[in-house]
Amino acid sequence: MNDRERFLETMLFGKPDRIPFKPGNGRESTIERWEKEGKPKGMNQREALCAAIGVKDDITKPVISFDINIRPLPPFEEKVLKHENGHYIVQDAYGSIIEIADNFDLSYLSTTRDFVTRKYHKFAVENEKDWAGMKKRLDASTPERFPKDFEERCRENKKRDYPSILRFHGPFWAMRDYCGLENLCFMMVEKPELVTEMANHWCEFVLDITKKVLSKTDVDMFHISEDMAYKEKSMISPAMCREFLMPTWKKWGEAIKGKSPIYCVDSDGDVEELIPLWIESGLNACDPLEAAAGNDISKYRKMFGKKMAFMGGVDKREMAKSGNNIITEMNRLLPTIKDGGYIPSCDHGVPPDVSWQAFQEYGKLLAKATGWL
Repeated sequence: MNDRERFLETMLFGKPDRIPFKPGNGRESTIERWEKEGKPKGMNQREALCAAIGVKDDITKPVISFDINIRPLPPFEEKVLKHENGHYIVQDAYGSIIEIADNFDLSYLSTTRDFVTRKYHKFAVENEKDWAGMKKRLDASTPERFPKDFEERCRENKKRDYPSILRFHGPFWAMRDYCGLENLCFMMVEKPELVTEMANHWCEFVLDITKKVLSKTDVDMFHISEDMAYKEKSMISPAMCREFLMPTWKKWGEAIKGKSPIYCVDSDGDVEELIPLWIESGLNACDPLEAAAGNDISKYRKMFGKKMAFMGGVDKREMAKSGNNIITEMNRLLPTIKDGGYIPSCDHGVPPDVSWQAFQEYGKLLAKATGWL
């Protein structure tokens, strides 16, 4: 099997020859540590890990991204407003006013290069007038949303031997970006019509882009990011999910039928009370299943059966401890790995407290559990 076939067979509870080997990725600070500890400098971290533990990687073709820009266009000007006491006060491309440590710069706000703590001072959308201005920046027909070689990318996508993934922010993520979590929660109570209008616009915005992509090619996974849970509970109630989010989730699910067999949602935190809502909305996979938030994949498999596939779930805290701790952690996950519908991986970005040696220990155990060693 190639990587694409293996991915689909695993996530759809089929019979893969092996489980996809997806150890996860370190960010900038993690890689800096690893390179001090023996990882070849500048070498792709997956290639370096496979070489170090003796896994023969069969991923050969570079993944071609659709590279669609879903941010406000034109973007707000990214600029430093103030520099004091070791911090920058900046405006980002979404119009938010944010405080970050001055060992980072504006480029860190638009990527996941590293783990960056932010303090938000102000958001772009606080009322109906603000939304009217933001709405003008969310036009799906803006030509700059698509790369100049978009048609060629779609043609190449049809030749793939790797999983093709179309990624968008979900309605909760998008509205939180514009309004801020606390403000959005107040709006759901005090201005529900505005929240519904924002959610509906985002729904149609993403649908328009999705239809353009799917008219030219198919994908293996339609993936939405929501990040809507804390360590113990979701950020909003199930009732609020039903009112403001589920109509969008369902509409997207209907739109991708026959064009994407996997409909996946990403959310940090404890997602137990959200999974039934996702299943009801047509989603059939989720990640990254953070162990620190109490997510128990074996428990979820018993609760939801084959209605939900999983990716992630390996406790990064145990990975950092290495030794018997990571052995115990991988043994905990083995029954679900063998049951199918699960690609084990780090339950978030690999943090810098995971040494290169510990990552290799984990990598070997993961390779054995998934059939690569």
